Amino acid sequence: MVVLNRIYTRTGDKGTTALAAGGRRPKFDLRIEAYGTVDETNACIGLVRLHTQGHEIDAMLGRIQNDLFDLGADLATVESDKPLPYEPLRITQGQVDRLEQEIDRLNADLSVLRSFVLPGGTPAAAALHLARTVSRRAERLVVELMDKPGEKVSAETVKYLNRLSDFLFVASRYVNDKGELDVLWVPGQNR
Repeated sequence: MVVLNRIYTRTGDKGTTALAAGGRRPKFDLRIEAYGTVDETNACIGLVRLHTQGHEIDAMLGRIQNDLFDLGADLATVESDKPLPYEPLRITQGQVDRLEQEIDRLNADLSVLRSFVLPGGTPAAAALHLARTVSRRAERLVVELMDKPGEKVSAETVKYLNRLSDFLFVASRYVNDKGELDVLWVPGQNR
């Protein structure tokens, strides 16, 4: 359980931050950058939800926001040889599977794409594209972290972020009147 009775602690005033299971890292550390970008993705989705109230996508986005806190906790809890006094929160295959099912359900109503989609159409779609690009950045950082010697990241974490950007893309088309309001790229249009 999380208990926050003080918001500022001054413990980060020297440029470090605490990990969930103890230990401190510089605030520019790749792990901190990765879960900070997951948090940024979550904030973008919060902005999307200002435009999706009453839409079926909104409940999906609410679940995703909660999942992203799970994912941040996963990244903030470094695997260690020392046992923790609690079961660390980790992203599960079930969370990845749910995203895939929602992608498939939304995508079934969309027409086949004949070009790339430019971010836009409706405010909700444009905001979903912004969230998608930030989630892709989070994914790149997590993959870079995985490649760093001594750093462990679960496969499910990477899968979840990969599916999330796919979900956000499909959702952007879905809120664009099931693709009817998509703005398509016209190669070389302005030459």
